[in-house]
Amino acid sequence: MFGEDSYFADADLFWALQNRAIAAKQEALLKAGWTAVEIFAPGQRFSQWDHVKTPKKKGGKVFITVSPDGAVEIFEGWLSQKEAKKRAKAEARAEDNGSEAVKGGASPSHPTMTKAMENYLDLHRHALARRALIGAPLVAWRLMVAHMIAPSGNWSVEADDGQSRSAAITASVEHSPSHITFLEEEQAVHALLGWDADDTCRGTASVFEKLLTLSDPEVQRIAAYFMALTLKSGSEVVEAVGEHLAIDPRGQWQADDCFFDLIRDRASTNALLAEVAGEAIAKANIAEKTKTQKQIIRDCLSGSGGRAKVEGWMPGWLCFPSRLIGILSTSADGPDTMRAAA
Repeated sequence: MFGEDSYFADADLFWALQNRAIAAKQEALLKAGWTAVEIFAPGQRFSQWDHVKTPKKKGGKVFITVSPDGAVEIFEGWLSQKEAKKRAKAEARAEDNGSEAVKGGASPSHPTMTKAMENYLDLHRHALARRALIGAPLVAWRLMVAHMIAPSGNWSVEADDGQSRSAAITASVEHSPSHITFLEEEQAVHALLGWDADDTCRGTASVFEKLLTLSDPEVQRIAAYFMALTLKSGSEVVEAVGEHLAIDPRGQWQADDCFFDLIRDRASTNALLAEVAGEAIAKANIAEKTKTQKQIIRDCLSGSGGRAKVEGWMPGWLCFPSRLIGILSTSADGPDTMRAAA
């Protein structure tokens, strides 16, 4: 709510001003004709999968979320799944009442349905749909993909939050060729789904209907993207995928400033130096400052500083399967030996 300013010396003052700005925004939205503007507690997330995109004229609401660091996000034109269903039923009843009034000129006596009858019908319809799906695996597959894209009912699927420990790590990943390729694929998949920049969340049923019009290869492409989007960072599944697909990071990653800044201890730095420049050079510089050893590694990788360029080096941590780094260590009662460290 405060433009490009990101840091404030007085946290209490910031929140006081931020809350005032949020209240003013809420008032402005209500004056603009929105039926309701709900403000979430700091840290509480707005779950798009549990809401339906609804325009202002059809009773859509506005939801405002506030992150723990004060960032504000505004979601205009949404109703919860429950509210949307209620509204749809009310509109259907109103249409029926109007039709009967025109025909007979009097309010009809509608048959009523008990909760028990509604439950009976729901469960029998559910059983019929289940039986039909197990006989139509390609349709079931499309329905599964629709639930990945727009979760509802018994499904709960979220994109990985990509949480990083610093802005430098975030910048490093965002500038990587792999991440850039993923963003390009995102645009292609959104185009296949017919999504525009202002409306990237639809209900499960509407997504399912769209998938039924697409070819198997197109749905496979969409499914692959959303599986990648929801893949949990740091999980053993990442390792399993990397090994099965024999992922080779070469060409997709190179040692950047962030990588070197995150290596702080002398032992790890010397071990990397041994991998890049060889054990002889690592031993010769084992007592040097980490800054000096890192510079030798950089020189070897770039072919500068009079050193031969080393091609295709990858730290063991990044490979699939990942491997430990051998760290040079001088034993007090013997010659140099190698020990393993994560």
